[in-house]
Amino acid sequence: MAYSEYLAERVRQRLMNCNVTDEKKMMGGLIFMVNQKMCIGIDKDKTSQKDRLMVRVGKIPYDELLRKKGSREMDFTGKAMRGFLFIDPEGLDSDEDLDFWISKALEFNEIL
Repeated sequence: MAYSEYLAERVRQRLMNCNVTDEKKMMGGLIFMVNQKMCIGIDKDKTSQKDRLMVRVGKIPYDELLRKKGSREMDFTGKAMRGFLFIDPEGLDSDEDLDFWISKALEFNEIL
């Protein structure tokens, strides 16, 4: 499996009352679609083999959120995708940290 089912379940619990329209296996992981838009994803870093979260936060808060613990640019192809962040384990292991990132992704999802 290319992603942690434990992390997937933690995300599912937090999205239970949101309009999750689909879960799609893509890009080697699992993407949660909210209101039919890509919102949050999970996979394993191919280099470290550690779980990570992908959050779609938009371009406006991007630079500020990039400075948060465990946050880094999302760069599948070697080029950063502004508006999307990878969150490494140190930024998502605690419930408070995971809640923070999911709230940021949901805030942007509402704007779309």
